[in-house]
Amino acid sequence: MIQDPEDFADSPQPPAAGEHDALSDVLQAIHLQGGDVRRRSSARERHPAGARLLHLVEEGELSVEIAGEPAVHLGTGDLALLVRGDAHLVRATPEARWVTGEFLVETVVAAPLLGVLPPAIVIRGDAGSKAWLSPISELLVSEVVHQAPGARVMVSRALDLLFIWSLRSWAASGDVPRAGWLTAALDPALAPVLTAIHRDPGRDWPVDELARLTSLSRSAFATRFAESVGETPGSYVLRCRLGHAAHLLRGTSDPVGRIAARVGYTSEAAFSRAFSRAYGSSPRAWRGEAGSASVERTPE
Repeated sequence: MIQDPEDFADSPQPPAAGEHDALSDVLQAIHLQGGDVRRRSSARERHPAGARLLHLVEEGELSVEIAGEPAVHLGTGDLALLVRGDAHLVRATPEARWVTGEFLVETVVAAPLLGVLPPAIVIRGDAGSKAWLSPISELLVSEVVHQAPGARVMVSRALDLLFIWSLRSWAASGDVPRAGWLTAALDPALAPVLTAIHRDPGRDWPVDELARLTSLSRSAFATRFAESVGETPGSYVLRCRLGHAAHLLRGTSDPVGRIAARVGYTSEAAFSRAFSRAYGSSPRAWRGEAGSASVERTPE
């Protein structure tokens, strides 16, 4: 069974120098993929909760309204990334045209990670972002309009690029008010830790070993990690393990005992208890409920 986070043992060697790319590792863990894109020109559109969207203005002005948040005003060339899946209303001026793209993720893994981000990440189409935003946007719109062979894959890749560039630009702006994995992923000291955990969530990770990946003392690492990510290293490891298990339960036909072993448990019973605490049902019941509302449940 999983040991106390303070007593993890038998950790693997850290990734080789130059391999630390925590942002890529986290995005792979949530199985990010660009989905459908549609051009819009309606005066008013309501989007229900659950859809993780991007709105990119071709011309005119939009207002994106999320309950309890200040309205976001967008002009020509601006982009709004709504990764948490908040319900929202889009109001547009009569001449406005924009594209709306959807992002697909493994919800049960992604929800706690994307949930620490703001409801809307806004990227202005000004000089600071034009060098990357304009060419990717033009490619996206062109593929949507012309629908040439391979357009669906091109659109998906363009959405992926816009997602990653938007996160990078927002984080670099210094306007990052919340603790969360993105802060740690872009922290040179903590990035190797996230890389190691996400590449092998089923291995034991002693806090001392994780601290050595950062060249910080154990106490300094634990404090820095908690302040940046918003939870302890042990808690983060445990959540990654159970999230990976949830993905395997939905995406494979492997027996529950084999999945338990793959995510670091030597006891199927202990794994079932931990999974039930996190997701509200046993692994077998949860697998049987795939496709129902229970699949959208976020670990508590």
